[in-house]
Amino acid sequence: MTQTFVTRLTGFIKELFYRFFHDEIIGLSAQLAYFFLLSLFPFLIFLITLIGYLPISVDDLLGLVSRFAPGETMTLIESNLRQIMEEPRGDLLSFGVIATIWSASNGINAIFRAMNRAYDVTETRHFLISRLVAIFLTIAMIVVIIIALLLPVFGKAIGIFIFSHLGISNSFIAIWDFFRIMISFFVMVVVLAILYYFAPNKRLQFREVWYGAFFATIGWQLVSLAFSYFVLNFGNYTATYGSLGGIIVLMIWFYLTAMVIILGGEINAVIRFLKTIHN
Repeated sequence: MTQTFVTRLTGFIKELFYRFFHDEIIGLSAQLAYFFLLSLFPFLIFLITLIGYLPISVDDLLGLVSRFAPGETMTLIESNLRQIMEEPRGDLLSFGVIATIWSASNGINAIFRAMNRAYDVTETRHFLISRLVAIFLTIAMIVVIIIALLLPVFGKAIGIFIFSHLGISNSFIAIWDFFRIMISFFVMVVVLAILYYFAPNKRLQFREVWYGAFFATIGWQLVSLAFSYFVLNFGNYTATYGSLGGIIVLMIWFYLTAMVIILGGEINAVIRFLKTIHN
């Protein structure tokens, strides 16, 4: 049994390694990173304007981004946000929504192309259907990010309210904080699973997409933290690129993020392919 597991694991790694180059994941990741960059600041404009209607502050937003964004990237994002906030405009919310959904849906369409390549299928869906699905998934991801923003605020207040009225010790609040983090984690897993389910032009079963969703969620957090640590302690992009250092770091971060997302879909495709062979 152990030998069979090792054999299948070896076959899985070989197939994934082959597809990494055959499906041009490096180039597709660069393409997706470009769309991420285009949608970032419209999305931040949307969030900054939305903050006025939610019980969260700009510092809460920046705190969420700083958990994963590399140092020089955080400086770039914060400086642009401060500049935007100095000149408030009433139509920023509408502009932010439209610009975010359109530019981010282009990124989702790029993921569609990557997933079609992973499953060796061609796109036959009508342009409008494909765009509507991309917009739906974009809105779902926006909701996830807003939930990630609200959970630290509402979750802590709810926990304190419940435990204070029930007379439970403060140690249970720490447990509650852990569950709040897990809720954010699983919400992200579910959204990625939905993305992997709808992206390829192929009928899949929902249970087939969880492997890649878990990989992408965990992998993105680990890669982001590792890259942030590298930039903080070893990388000095400002010395090489000057004032463009922050943008270069941001693009590399988006590039790594895109690669993890595409690899998650490739993992699902490889597992499906190997199961078909063995069955």
